[in-house]
Amino acid sequence: MTGLRVRSAEASDFPAVARLTVAAYEADGQLKGEHGYGDVLADVSTRADSGEVLVAVDEATGAVLGSVTFVLPGTRFAELAGPGEAEFRMLAVDPAAQGRGVGAVLAQACVDRATELGCTAVLICVRAGMAAPAHRLYERLGFVRVPEKDWSPLPGVDLLGLRLDLRRS
Repeated sequence: MTGLRVRSAEASDFPAVARLTVAAYEADGQLKGEHGYGDVLADVSTRADSGEVLVAVDEATGAVLGSVTFVLPGTRFAELAGPGEAEFRMLAVDPAAQGRGVGAVLAQACVDRATELGCTAVLICVRAGMAAPAHRLYERLGFVRVPEKDWSPLPGVDLLGLRLDLRRS
């Protein structure tokens, strides 16, 4: 989308990333009844130490509108990726900026980064019952459901595994 630029997050971005990530997860109902995950989402410096935190910035205002954490297997936040694969986590768009294509730009940036690194696939997990626009976004990008990657970190939190094969012709 025009008017957006994706770049690596800088330490000065971390407060905005923490705020918008928690706000996006709260707005989507993903933090109800969960204890501690909001703190994990807000701890951007730990995510940055374990992977690449990318931000989508409004080129006109400089405002951080969304973020995502790109990780490789064996790192702290990797849950699904195996050897040669990449994963992204905690994709979040400021509720005030939703509908502007921010999520699509961030997801594509992760696919592009995985391609640059020579990865064979990108994996993500999405919460069962997540908002339909997110599921449609991942389908448009070519992600397919991989039921053997489904898992549940806590009772009542069911995550669905999705995979994008980068070896497609």
